[in-house]
Amino acid sequence: MSQLFVDNIKSRTGGAIGAPSGAVVTGIITATGLDINGTADISGNVSIGGTLTYEDVTNIDSVGIITANQGIRVGAGQSISAVSGTIKYYGDGSNLDGVVSGIEVKSGGSSVGTSLTAINFSGATASTGSAGITTITIAAAGISTTASSPAANTVVTLDLSAAQHHDLTLTAGITTITCSGGSFGDSHSVVISQPSSGIATVGFSTFFLFPSGSTPSMSAGSSSIDLVSFVVKRVGVGGTQLLASAGLNYSN
Repeated sequence: MSQLFVDNIKSRTGGAIGAPSGAVVTGIITATGLDINGTADISGNVSIGGTLTYEDVTNIDSVGIITANQGIRVGAGQSISAVSGTIKYYGDGSNLDGVVSGIEVKSGGSSVGTSLTAINFSGATASTGSAGITTITIAAAGISTTASSPAANTVVTLDLSAAQHHDLTLTAGITTITCSGGSFGDSHSVVISQPSSGIATVGFSTFFLFPSGSTPSMSAGSSSIDLVSFVVKRVGVGGTQLLASAGLNYSN
């Protein structure tokens, strides 16, 4: 049985019809437009094939992905935060204000990397960050030294990787000086102190190359002091070569 109770359907001129008590439809409503002035209560699913335009939405709860092609605008004093999990920002971050997305580090005026987010200081100390500031303390570089008093008639090996300055106080007898380690271009100095009594004869390994190929005769006894300076020309393959010169007889 079909029933039709009409109340307030009017306008034969083509205007809108009215249903002031509401309308219940169990089938499909097809409309080229839909204007809802009041509150819409939809208990089921809504599928929209076109564009949904809306304003003044209090909350949006989505269990899937929200895609905003033209961006997301957050009101003044508001923020975006993760209740649980991580928020990821995609893109180069060039339009983010107050965020350091990376810095360039230079050494001697030459860049060693750009867009860096972490810097590891070797040989320096960094204070715990506070209020966005940390202090980097770099100890002043100095010349490392070694000092020894070798026994008579020994071969003294200078460790070029451990120190740049070497101080030898000799004992009467024969002392031969050689070396180990070192790097190309390193500069070294050796102070040789003769014994107050007796004479220490000093010789050098073939690593040491002196001007004109002539090994100097070192001072003899009486607490005399000699200075040998040299630069590392070569290490490793082909044998070590040290370009040396000597200053003799710095007497007390």
